[in-house]
Amino acid sequence: MEEIQSQSDAYRSSSSSASSPASRVPSSHFFYLRKPGSLRQPISFEDSPEWEDTDVEARGDEGGGDTINVATPASPSLSKLNSGSLASPYGSYILEGAVLPHKIVGASVVWRDLTVTIKGKRKYSDNVIKSSTGYALPGTMTVIMGPAKSGKSTLLRAIAGRLHPSTRTYGEVFVNGAKSHLSYGSYGFVERKTNLIGSLTVREFLYYSALLQLPGFLFQKKNVVEEAIQAMSLGDYANTLIGGHCYSKGLSGGERRRVSIARELVMRPQILFIDEPLYCLDSVSALLMMVTLKKLASSGCTLIFTIYQSSTEVFGLFDRICLLSNGNTLFFGETLACLQHFSNAGFPCPIMQSPSDHFLRAINTDFDRIIAMCKNWQDDNGDFSSVNMDTAVAICTLEATYKSSADAAAVENMVMKLTEKEGPSLKYKGKASAATRIAVLTWRSLLVMSREWKYYWIRLVLCMLLTLCIGTIFSGLGHSLSSVGTRVTAIFVFVSFYSLLSIAGVPGLIKEIKMYECEESNQHSSALVFLLGQFLSSMPFLFLISISSSLVFYFLVGLRDEFNFLMYFVLNIFMSLLASEALMLLVATLWQDIFWSFLTTLCIQVVMMLSAGYLRIRNDLPGPVWIYPMSYISFHTYSIQGLLENEYLGSTFSIGEVRTISGFQALQNIYDISSDTNSKWSNLLVLFLMAVVYRFLVFILLCRKSSLLISCRCQRVGTEFTS
Repeated sequence: MEEIQSQSDAYRSSSSSASSPASRVPSSHFFYLRKPGSLRQPISFEDSPEWEDTDVEARGDEGGGDTINVATPASPSLSKLNSGSLASPYGSYILEGAVLPHKIVGASVVWRDLTVTIKGKRKYSDNVIKSSTGYALPGTMTVIMGPAKSGKSTLLRAIAGRLHPSTRTYGEVFVNGAKSHLSYGSYGFVERKTNLIGSLTVREFLYYSALLQLPGFLFQKKNVVEEAIQAMSLGDYANTLIGGHCYSKGLSGGERRRVSIARELVMRPQILFIDEPLYCLDSVSALLMMVTLKKLASSGCTLIFTIYQSSTEVFGLFDRICLLSNGNTLFFGETLACLQHFSNAGFPCPIMQSPSDHFLRAINTDFDRIIAMCKNWQDDNGDFSSVNMDTAVAICTLEATYKSSADAAAVENMVMKLTEKEGPSLKYKGKASAATRIAVLTWRSLLVMSREWKYYWIRLVLCMLLTLCIGTIFSGLGHSLSSVGTRVTAIFVFVSFYSLLSIAGVPGLIKEIKMYECEESNQHSSALVFLLGQFLSSMPFLFLISISSSLVFYFLVGLRDEFNFLMYFVLNIFMSLLASEALMLLVATLWQDIFWSFLTTLCIQVVMMLSAGYLRIRNDLPGPVWIYPMSYISFHTYSIQGLLENEYLGSTFSIGEVRTISGFQALQNIYDISSDTNSKWSNLLVLFLMAVVYRFLVFILLCRKSSLLISCRCQRVGTEFTS
């Protein structure tokens, strides 16, 4: 109680002082104030690494993995936070109350005069980032902050070399003092939107990610998975489903965000880029996230991430801040120095206001519109904040003040110091083999299918119900000549409606495609690996649907009672489902949207049904479009032809007491089939080839997107992107 009373007295004494930061009394509640007498000092260089003096002590861990023990230089902000000179309510247990991950040999990142332009209608004109300069050091957290559409994510991607090919980048990026490309495994990139598999537990998801990313033996990968779980404080949720599995609640937003970061930690990266780690998180989850990242940074990892806004407690955990507005760098340096910069520019932070709120209020142009809308209310109730001038003027003032400040000169000196000598290069850690990745993706997809009942098992139930409906309607047809037309109708309805019902698999395919894109962007997968894994995993499920539904339909309708004809019927339906699944995969890859994928697939299936040759014999269809090419690219045509040839070729029907006709003659006026007894196998082959061709088209689309990403990753700073 005495401590609380003393803190309250300090707060009252600081509140009664002048609004200038230099005149404020330091208080444990307002940790963003510097020590007395240090407000106008430039950024110190005590945390700059000296490559020749860095004492790196390497040792192999028990699992035979990477050597990850290093003595990393401590930043002044981190030391102040932990020593108590920089008061923070969470600084005391960031390092003491949690199990730290293994020490990591960090890497320095420097970007100098980095400019990014985007392609307009005719030329590259709009500057998204304008001559940004900064750096990030091992063991520290560097945050890129600014209002919406200020260029935060663009700058982060430009540093990581992951910009879209429609952009051009100018400037230089250095890693450990060298213009080197970030090799696989040396860095991790976490996207803003999380793509996880909700039907897996946290440990299962990370284990499969480790199998996809890492070479080596299984027991080594289990070790790094457990380390990643502990590093992100996920030990209590390791055996919990991530969520989204059959409408189960699963993990919260903050826990899911930490899982997405843990996926990248499996590689033990030296540099970690995170786009909006606090995206859609409440204040408690945001604070826990930043405390966890602070613990990770203390192990030696270099953290660079973007953030829109933060609470006062979260702001105190940052080491350096890069403040952006409309692509312009308004400040780069220690978070404490940023407050002094705003004070020097004439925008001192009110003592009762969060620093990040104050910064964004001063540089966010949206506030001008709000003030204009609420001017009458503002006149009666006072100003919204201490920043009373136009936002554009404030931005220009802050930018001009920073360019002429000692902080900007200190940053330039630091950049020169970090780039004058090359340090140790980031090594390529190796990848899992293609065969291993295919096996992992196949097994993971099979596990997901066994648990996702709303995408797979409900589809199986619906197929069985549809088969029972069609089978009971067309049951008891007999084998007379008069039953031929009705039997053709039954087969047409079964094939058409059955393939139409397969549209229910579109949401599952879209989830798989999005998961692939997330993994491929970090080089954890490839187009060929994904397609082979998806094909192998879907075969058991599609065959289960085919054989269960075919048996019910075959015996209810009363088709030819021989085993070889039954097996052909099952194979034909199986190949039809393979072709339909490949077609849906192609459409889902094009749209990647459930509504448009549903609509497009439905229209294509209906058009194929119309041109399949039942509603009107193929020879009677209009030549342009319907015969050529629609009737020949419709998989319904080959499936129905094969099933009718399987049923009627080789059979005869009696007319009167002496005359008989063949099954081929009986079908002449109903459906076009071939008289060749081997033609049904040709139709089966065509169905398989159609499934292969559709998947090959998907492969081309995925490879095109992958080549664009590769061109981004392989781009060297100072040059333009190549397509």
